[in-house]
Amino acid sequence: MAFRHMVQIGRVARIAHGDNAGKLCVIVDVIDQNRALVDGPCTAVGRQGMPFKRLRLTKFRIKIPHSTSTKVVRKAWEKESITDKWKESSTAKKIDARKLRSKMNDFDRFKLYKAKQAMNREIRRKFLKLKAQAKNNPVSKPKKPKKK
Repeated sequence: MAFRHMVQIGRVARIAHGDNAGKLCVIVDVIDQNRALVDGPCTAVGRQGMPFKRLRLTKFRIKIPHSTSTKVVRKAWEKESITDKWKESSTAKKIDARKLRSKMNDFDRFKLYKAKQAMNREIRRKFLKLKAQAKNNPVSKPKKPKKK
């Protein structure tokens, strides 16, 4: 399987675990094959070396030169509106849904179960109605031209 996102200067990454878990940062420079210098001025992540194992690369990338200052990173971040793009991404929505689901209590899970049952019942009813209609009114097939 090919990699979808490469480690590049300016690549936005999510920190998977550690003190800043869940926050976004930007790769400012590559220290060695195992670590990168990251900075997250808009998400309260200080400039620090971070192992690649902790980073989850995203599809977002900002145009910055390597080893640039925090001020330049902040301007590029705000210009590209990375925070808004991240909130709209499917990955962020999945993470939020997972957090919401983990906070559900027993009664919330029961209500969700009943809501899914009602929705599936309605879908099944409409499907069977359409199926019965199709059975009563079959669409005639076009006639094939006769071969000579």
